[in-house]
Amino acid sequence: MIYRFIYNLLIHLFSPLLLALLYWPKKGKPGFGSRWPEHLGWVPASRQERPVWLHAVSVGEMIAATAVIKALKAEQPELPILVTTTTRTGADLAEKLGDVIEHRYAPLDFPWAVALFLRRIRPRALLIMETELWPNWLAACGKRHLPVMVLNARLSARSAARYQRFHGIFRLLSTNISHIACQHQDDAERFVALGLSREKLSVTGSIKFDIDYDDDIRHQGQLLREQLGVERPIWIAASTHEGEDEQLLRAHKMLLQSQPEALLILVPRHPQRFDQVAALITQQQLTVSRRTQATLADVQVYLGDTMGELPIMLAAADVAFVGGSLIERGGHNLLEPAALGKPVITGPSVFNFNDIYQRLSENNGLITVHDSHTLAESLAHLFKDKAYRLRVGQQALHVVNSNKGAIDKTLLQISRFT
Repeated sequence: MIYRFIYNLLIHLFSPLLLALLYWPKKGKPGFGSRWPEHLGWVPASRQERPVWLHAVSVGEMIAATAVIKALKAEQPELPILVTTTTRTGADLAEKLGDVIEHRYAPLDFPWAVALFLRRIRPRALLIMETELWPNWLAACGKRHLPVMVLNARLSARSAARYQRFHGIFRLLSTNISHIACQHQDDAERFVALGLSREKLSVTGSIKFDIDYDDDIRHQGQLLREQLGVERPIWIAASTHEGEDEQLLRAHKMLLQSQPEALLILVPRHPQRFDQVAALITQQQLTVSRRTQATLADVQVYLGDTMGELPIMLAAADVAFVGGSLIERGGHNLLEPAALGKPVITGPSVFNFNDIYQRLSENNGLITVHDSHTLAESLAHLFKDKAYRLRVGQQALHVVNSNKGAIDKTLLQISRFT
């Protein structure tokens, strides 16, 4: 009880800062418009009778949630589902599901906001993607006897150590959790070490391995490739961050010395950085075309400045570098290019996807680089040796295909609580 009192005191004291971080306008950052009160629990009542509430905080979680939602609907077409996200970019992705779901913004973890949200939505259960655990959400669900299930859960050694130091906080969180579907056995064992009962745990595998691109994505990728140049060497740097783009552009300039026709498709992680990165490309004396503009076939860099189209651009490329890995960000989803049979290149910072990294690396479906020079060398090798490039891509695809099945196992667990 004391932990929850201190937590609630702190979140109210720091609420101006929290709200400023969420709502402060930035160039290129999409706003929430008239829907901002939803974060305070003022949501329109659900049109559905007692929906399943599924929460996916932002884009990465929403991608995994989309696969679960489609599978759930195929199995139970009449099951009402309401999806919440915290971010606008996550909301945009959720709304692409159309009438399959309803969307609301998630309440911030103020007790009164959560209570208001629950009164207006009246869910039958809460499904949380990955490990987005909020004390007041869980307490409010426990008070109302609502089942809470965590899907695709990860618990790194570092996070487990933090919870171990503040074990009372973990007990506060875990008391009201009905079940945790873990990605891997290591995750489950860490939860057990923290005192969670094995009866509350299952190992379902990573939903992200169940990625499956439809023919339309591949077709649109082929059309883009024809616009950019079928014969030229094309590589993509996906989900990049500040401090990383400079290194990638240096590597591309080195590659151009041996492959003068090479094209870099550069896709920043955050939309508010699109203009900044466009200016950086020009400063580096490279020619650039933006996806939102007319495609220029003879440019050296193609800037992906749209949201939700990364799979199309991945499909158009020969080789994929996954960002957030040449700086200390822990990397992003390595499986997106792997599922398209692309050779995957990453930097050394992969702690967010360590297990996936190990599987791809052990099966020779991934190349690790450390700076601009090693990246340029790896790209040159891949473009010079087509057989090698295709072999690395096929090994990456093999890893994806041989680890599928997590969604079926997850649905089995969900059926116990919905």
